[in-house]
Order: sequence, then structure tokens, then C-alpha cells
Amino acid sequence: MKMTFRWYGDSDRVSLDEISQIPGVSGIVSAVYGSKPGELWRESDILHIKNSANAHGLEFKVVESVPVHEEIKLWGADARELSEIYAQNVIRLGKAGIDCICYNFMPVFDWFRTDLRHVLPDGSNCLAYDDKVLSELDPAGDFHLPGWDESYTKDELKRLLERYAAQDAEKLWDNYERFLRIVIPAAESCGVKMAVHPDDPPWGIFGLPRIITGEDSVERLMRTVDSPSNGLTFCTGSLGADPSNDPVKIARKYASRIPFAHLRNVEITGERRFIETAHPTACGSLDMYGIVKALVEGGFDGYVRPDHGRMIWGETGKGGYGLYDRALGAAYLNGLFEGVTKCAANGTQDR
Repeated sequence: MKMTFRWYGDSDRVSLDEISQIPGVSGIVSAVYGSKPGELWRESDILHIKNSANAHGLEFKVVESVPVHEEIKLWGADARELSEIYAQNVIRLGKAGIDCICYNFMPVFDWFRTDLRHVLPDGSNCLAYDDKVLSELDPAGDFHLPGWDESYTKDELKRLLERYAAQDAEKLWDNYERFLRIVIPAAESCGVKMAVHPDDPPWGIFGLPRIITGEDSVERLMRTVDSPSNGLTFCTGSLGADPSNDPVKIARKYASRIPFAHLRNVEITGERRFIETAHPTACGSLDMYGIVKALVEGGFDGYVRPDHGRMIWGETGKGGYGLYDRALGAAYLNGLFEGVTKCAANGTQDR
């Protein structure tokens, strides 16, 4: 297991100096954030991230994310060309020493929350989601939506939603398979593992289809293109937000096809409603110890990062991506992995 930390580049309020001081963190997870979907990344931009990380004693082995253009998800007229450009990016990243690329196939919206500053009883704040609140939003009218970076103009968003209205989950699966058939061979050729991020939250929003939502869809993904380069970003917060999912079971079953794991806890507070908590098991609804144990016993040897954290100790900044709580999460997760791994190596039963 290799512990990493998300870094949003030179403009990130969390510095590489600070990340390098977190015990057990060996590398960063980053991307060329200035490039738009469908553009070929410049080698100089990739090397800038790598050299910046190396100068602080950190590796740059995981990219999150290389965005998938909406025309690919819709399989429009330029979908094949855009997929081939994507494949070129994969090869270019592989040549730069990248081992794993995290990406998603969520239509229009990436991860989504309805509250970016949910205040907890202890005075800290966190990201939260309530499906009832979401149902009262109109994405075409309420353009300033929480948890979304406003990647499109209002007119572009309206046109996209109209086009997706004619596309169901099966059509999205078809388009996803077309994309994979182009990209996975490129990943195989340069030793890169593609790791799709589950839909977050793991159900449809605004009438848009979502397809990577639980064990059945992960199994379908693995069968669609059965390759070591076709894998899963195992995000406990995404999958664990739906109580019908069993993250421990999924971790154990697919450990060998998980090159990258986002490990965090959530507290389910109602039907399709949750808050993001501190990482330890006692703080939420997920068995973090059981999840780590299942990964280790399944042979997982990939990259891990502490995922969204609370804002604590007066820290402000990008919701979910402060320094302090994620650093605590990294320390906690390192302890879990050390304990479970040593028990497994000694043949002892944990108690």
C-alpha cells in the first residue's frame, strides 16, 4: 500500500511542504487542471507536477482526473476522435511514469453535495447530501449549484440536459464500452491502470443516468473489458452512501482490480441522505477496519488517499480538501494498514 494525498497544483492552499510532513505519505495525486476535456495534455505540464513533487521528496504516480468529454458519454459525432485523444493522454502519462489514472463516467455533474458547510455538533463543518434538497433544485434554472464547479455556461448546461434526456443507463453503458475498447488497449501498452470512480452519490440525480453504483455494476465493468488495466477506484464514501452496498464485500471481491482507493467514512442520516465524517469507524456508518482488512486479505497493493475531510481547528478553504482532517485520516489509515498487515504476516487473529 502506498499512501498519497490530493494536491490541486500550485494554487492549492495546501502546500507540498505541508504534505511532505505528513508521516507515511509517499506521493501526491494531481492532474493538469488547466486543460479542458478533450485536449491533449502538454508534456511540460505533466513534468512540472512530477518535478515539483520530487523536489519535496514525493512521488507523482496517480492522476486524478483525466476528464471524459461529454461527447464521449453521449457518443456524438466527435466521440471516437476524442476517445483517441484521451488514449494519447494515457500513453503520454504512462511515459512520464504515471501508474494509475482515476476518472469517472458521470454525465454532466461530477461528485455532488447539497451543503458544503454542514456544521457538526463539535463546531467543525463537512460536506453533506440530502436528496430532498436536491429534488427542489432546478439545474437549468439554479445555475449556482453547491458542489459543482460550473464547468458549462447556462446555455451549454441546458443543451446537455436536453440531450441526456434521450439517453438511459443502457445507452450510457454502450457508450462507455466503446470508450473502454479504445482506451484500455492504450493503457495496456504503457503499463497504466485505469480506475473508474463510482458515481457520487451512487444514484441518479436530476434525471441523469448513473451506472457505476454498486457491486453488480462493478462486476459488469470487469466483464465488459477483462483486463488488469481496467479497474476501479474504490471510494468507500461513494459506495458506502447507499446502505444496500457492502463496501467490505466489494473490497474483498475486487481487491486485485483496485489500483486506487479513496478511504473515508460517512454517516447515513436518512434515505439518500448522509454527512461526511472523520475517518475512524466510530465516527460514521462504515466499518473502516473491516474495509482495510478485506483489501489486505484480498491482496491489494495499490495507492490510497484519505478522501474528503472535515474543516477543523478554524481552517477554511476548498470544501472537503483542508489539510488537518485529511492528515489525521492519513495517519489513521496508515495505522490500520500496518496493524492488519502485521497480523496477516504473523498469522495471528485480530481481536
